[in-house]
Amino acid sequence: MHMLYNSENFVVVQFDSTQGATAVREDVLLRGGYEIVDKFARKEIFIEGALAESFKQGVEALIETSPSEEEIDDYLERFSSLMQHPLILH
Repeated sequence: MHMLYNSENFVVVQFDSTQGATAVREDVLLRGGYEIVDKFARKEIFIEGALAESFKQGVEALIETSPSEEEIDDYLERFSSLMQHPLILH
């Protein structure tokens, strides 16, 4: 687990889990994924597979432009409509 991003609005954590995984394609993230948390909406989503790979490519393209925190948050906000799980702290 690696915290990749933490702002006032969002947190992004990467989960790598290759133990016991059988890689079918090396260029696609088959295990693990990304958890995106919207702090104000108090909701989160865990993405994996093709969606996680698309997310990764989008972030890499964004990083090349030296984005501001606001630009990164705007990118992450695109995933807010997919967030259905309420954030529960334990």
